[in-house]
Amino acid sequence: MQLILKKLLYISVLMLSVVVSSQAAQEFVIEDIRVEGLERITPGTVFNYLPMKVGDTFDDSRSSEAVRALFKTGLFDDVRLERDGNILVFLIKERPAIGSITMSGNEDIKTDDLLANLKQFGFAEGRVFVQSQLDQTEQELERQYYSLGKYAVKINSTVTELDNNRVGILIEVSEGLAAKIKKINIVGNTVFEEKKLLKQFKLSTPTWLSFYTKNDQYSKQKLSGDLETLRSYYLDNGYLNFNIESTQVSITPDKKDIYITINISEGEQYTVTDVKLAGELILPEQDLFELISIGSGELFSRKEVTDSSKRLTERLGEEGYSFANVNSIPDINKEDKTVSLTFFVDPSKRVYVRRINFAGNSKTRDEVLRREMRQQEGAWISTKQVERGKQRLQRTGYFKDVNVDTPAVAGTTDQVDVNYSVEEASGGQIGIGLGFSQGQGLILNTSISQDNFLGSGKSINFAFNNSDVNTRYQLGFLDPYYTDDGISRGFNAFYRVTDAQDANLALYETKEYGGSVNFRIPVTENNSFGTEFSYSNTELDLLGGSSSQLSNFVAQNGDSYDLIKFSASFAHDTRNKKILPDKGVLHSIGTQVSVPSFGDSLTYYKVNARTQWFKDIYKDYILTLGAEFGYGDSYGDTTELPFFENFFAGGPKSVRGYEENTLGPRDSLNRPLGGDRKVLGNAEVILPVPFLSEFKKSVRVTGFVDAGNVYGPNEDLDLSELRYSTGLSAIWISPFGAISMSMAFPVNEKSTDEVQNFQFTFGTSF
Repeated sequence: MQLILKKLLYISVLMLSVVVSSQAAQEFVIEDIRVEGLERITPGTVFNYLPMKVGDTFDDSRSSEAVRALFKTGLFDDVRLERDGNILVFLIKERPAIGSITMSGNEDIKTDDLLANLKQFGFAEGRVFVQSQLDQTEQELERQYYSLGKYAVKINSTVTELDNNRVGILIEVSEGLAAKIKKINIVGNTVFEEKKLLKQFKLSTPTWLSFYTKNDQYSKQKLSGDLETLRSYYLDNGYLNFNIESTQVSITPDKKDIYITINISEGEQYTVTDVKLAGELILPEQDLFELISIGSGELFSRKEVTDSSKRLTERLGEEGYSFANVNSIPDINKEDKTVSLTFFVDPSKRVYVRRINFAGNSKTRDEVLRREMRQQEGAWISTKQVERGKQRLQRTGYFKDVNVDTPAVAGTTDQVDVNYSVEEASGGQIGIGLGFSQGQGLILNTSISQDNFLGSGKSINFAFNNSDVNTRYQLGFLDPYYTDDGISRGFNAFYRVTDAQDANLALYETKEYGGSVNFRIPVTENNSFGTEFSYSNTELDLLGGSSSQLSNFVAQNGDSYDLIKFSASFAHDTRNKKILPDKGVLHSIGTQVSVPSFGDSLTYYKVNARTQWFKDIYKDYILTLGAEFGYGDSYGDTTELPFFENFFAGGPKSVRGYEENTLGPRDSLNRPLGGDRKVLGNAEVILPVPFLSEFKKSVRVTGFVDAGNVYGPNEDLDLSELRYSTGLSAIWISPFGAISMSMAFPVNEKSTDEVQNFQFTFGTSF
């Protein structure tokens, strides 16, 4: 027994010595590191990832650590280690790089858009090729096509080896046809008809516009939006406990038709019993209650509750509490189906403006923007005044776009900066152009104008206009801030020859030259008063065969006049933009008086009143109502209002569908003479046009109804004589000038009226 134990002990010691000897043989101090097999990757890149360096002791554990570190980079297909003396050798096989990505078969999604999305996943030319990433890429492409309703899409990828350890990838797409929504069912509705509920949805079964709107193509995001719209519809009608129980979306085996089923629980209708305010009110309670649009006895409406909270928040923002928070807390009584509302007001801290900053105005001077500001630095913030500053910048016409944000000042809790960013418009124009107007014929324009001269905000212009009706030379200058208080001053000089015959008027021609100076004085933020003093010399030339009305006027008053005119006007203007406004109102009234002067003169006066009103009526539909009234008469020795100062109606700028200037009284030769009174009115609905939505700042399409006429001095103001028309119109503010067109249909024309259904102008002033 002892002999056996001695033999076993001897064998164990021998084996241990062999193991120790073997381990000692594998361990060595690294004298150098060599990397072999690299093609594109530099040795330095490999060394950066290695967990050892020259001088370290190398053993088996360090070997595993090095291999794991290199494989973790994703750059290599194979890594092996060898020993050459005390030199550690890495034998590496690089993964290939993506040399090219080619797409084919994709029509609904542009190749550039697809590649840009794939790049976000790390799949792009120059990147290391990884098969798993290609698999993820195919899944991402399928997801994008699913969002377009193309569930039958098939994607096949082919990988081809190229030189220099690169691969080319061909992704072939078979898009298939988009699946259409065959039916949308709402189950559980008893109060509202399914047809009425589905009108609230953006998704629908195919319609004649679906080829563009894609509203018949299912997407999860669109459905989620429609479900929220459905929820809001019920909540806005008092159904406080409305709930969507489930939603099922199924697709037919051929992946062409989709069926959507929505199961709902309407619940009971709730009314409001009480509305209260709580918290730190800051402002008088009565002032805040006036901003709440839901009251006792009314149906509960989430929209009215939300809008009321928003108005309360905005009102507190006007007082400097821009971080105010107003929450509505409902107290629901399930027994009698009523709810009591409490608006809890938390004004937080009053916030002050540290600085007002401007960006994007590379040409326009800082002072030109700053003088339009109503918010002051160092004062507490007023969200209303900040927004007013944005609106005033838009109304200058110097900028294509204006944006504003109010970031908090780092390290403070009660300070913000107000940052306006603008995109400057090309305020200067030098051009020679041709235009055409059905009323004025071919028009040759030569103009030099600068609305924002040298970034100063001042305007200068010189224009030459030659058409069948007018030959005009004009030089003008306007300083909108002649004084620091915002009083503007302008000068104009002109020479004009007018052939009335070519404007569908009586047989006469006028030659005029003169000049004027004008001022506009701001009275309040939205109200202003304007004055103008002008002198003109007018020579009247009756063409052969002129009517008795014209001949009688010349016999009594002569044919050459020196006219000194004084004009005064008042305007209330809250419109949001200078060109193509869509919010606000304009009310203006002005009078012009020709006063007795040296030489031959005429004494008369004219009064003109105008109003325009814009209002959102439904989603993107905007209603605009307008009206204009004019009246003129003579006084002193002048026998009547000069016929060349008469009012006119008909044409693109008054009652569309009737030839320009042809409505109203006619002379003894049956040519339009105009009148001393004018009545115009119109109603338009600005239409959202899907095809032109990206151009909505320069394009406008409207449906309209026009009404108007002019009346002579011996006629009663008979509204039954108004002419009406209806139709569609479009305006495009193009780089070459305003282009407007309309297709109008007169409603009550008479046999003597001159109808012109299609009317357009191009290159004329707007």
